[in-house]
Amino acid sequence: MSATLLDIFVSADQIAIRALIDAACQARYNKDVKAIAATYAPHAPLFTLAPPLAHDGLNVEQTQGWLDTWDGPIELEPKDVKITVSGDSAFYYGFLHMTGTKKGPEGKVDFWMRWTVCLERQTGAWKIVHEHASVPFYMDGSLRPAFDLRP
Repeated sequence: MSATLLDIFVSADQIAIRALIDAACQARYNKDVKAIAATYAPHAPLFTLAPPLAHDGLNVEQTQGWLDTWDGPIELEPKDVKITVSGDSAFYYGFLHMTGTKKGPEGKVDFWMRWTVCLERQTGAWKIVHEHASVPFYMDGSLRPAFDLRP
């Protein structure tokens, strides 16, 4: 395969991966749990901000419960994203900006997190097979999350 054809192939994969991530973000904005779940492979290990340390796949009921705690849309904006594709595996990583309004005393939410997504092509379509989201914390003894950081 020539370099030009390889570049086109990788670009097509990157476009498809960006479309999948955009669909996942839009599904959260719309609070559409079925559309969110459709972007994940079953039993994908998820290291999300919510306890426990690891989730065995996306739990639709728990996710719907979380979506219901928001007043209005949940906005997610990826930034400084890098995508690496090798065959049927890919890595998508960068920062994710989350904004919205919680129904409880938290009110407005506005913070950045680190976000890594591992993907696999399964029966011709990309699926999320692992996700890791994290927020740094201050190591000054307070253990406060560093929600004030910006890329």
